Amino acid sequence: MLDEAMISAYLPVLLLIGIAMFLGSVIVLIPILTGLKKPYKEKNSQYECGFKSFDKTSKQFDVKFYLISMLFIVFDIEIAFLFPWATVLQDIGIAGFISMMIFIFILGIGFIYELKKGALDS
Repeated sequence: MLDEAMISAYLPVLLLIGIAMFLGSVIVLIPILTGLKKPYKEKNSQYECGFKSFDKTSKQFDVKFYLISMLFIVFDIEIAFLFPWATVLQDIGIAGFISMMIFIFILGIGFIYELKKGALDS
């Protein structure tokens, strides 16, 4: 069956899981049990987005919203790949350098597209 050494090795992990489940349950249940459930107009109104909820689900967003989100993704991906690449550049040699230049070129095309569409205009 179970060896005593194995049980003593896994006991701290099981204890930590038990404590985490207990505290998680308590943290979720206390507000449910003690919270006030009296909705009123201000409580149910929009507060973060600044505009009223949609009447129809087919309402269109401005294209600028999507352009700015694409711009964020372009720079986010670029930064996420450039730092690790820079740390191992000496190890990967010229092939790694050329592949990163191709990657940056493709991201540059996306950035030029954003500029042409006017995503950076205020």
